Amino acid sequence: MLEQLYDSLVNAPVVKRGDYSYFIHPVSDGVPLLEPSLLEEISECILCYADMDVDRIVTVEAMGIPVATCLSLKTGIPLSIVRKRKYDLAGEIELSQSTGYSKGKLYVNGISEGDRVLIVDDVISTGGTLLVLVKALEDAGIKISDVVAVIERGTGSNDLRDAGIDVKTLVRVEVDDDRVVVEEVYSDNE
Repeated sequence: MLEQLYDSLVNAPVVKRGDYSYFIHPVSDGVPLLEPSLLEEISECILCYADMDVDRIVTVEAMGIPVATCLSLKTGIPLSIVRKRKYDLAGEIELSQSTGYSKGKLYVNGISEGDRVLIVDDVISTGGTLLVLVKALEDAGIKISDVVAVIERGTGSNDLRDAGIDVKTLVRVEVDDDRVVVEEVYSDNE
């Protein structure tokens, strides 16, 4: 399972941004090309792995959108996209997020108290965005049924678990000099 994801990661280009080695991948960056078969493989794995007894699928713009949309289409479960722009809709939840890459406000719409949600993300690095999102949704009376990210890099998943957030990931990677090393891949035997 996840052979295409594995192959695409080990063949992903790596660029330096300051002291940080950044891998370029279709799931995390949308370039060079996001193949439908890769989305299919990822979404099928998530359907087997995640608690799908939910009212909404939630993702933060931008790169969680392709995977979350695929899941929504396959299940008929509505999708709520956490946006970086304020809409001033009734019930809008505003939160401040800070990661190793950015700081800013995020806005949640289309989710109500009592809803059960699956949160889907492309990559967990620092875990900062997911930590703030989960806390804000829980404070609003929303039940987090599951949190799934396609790719895990760094300590963010462990930090989330230490904060009491059970997060599932499909692959764990690290960047070693100029290449991506896949350290762990989800198995349907787990």
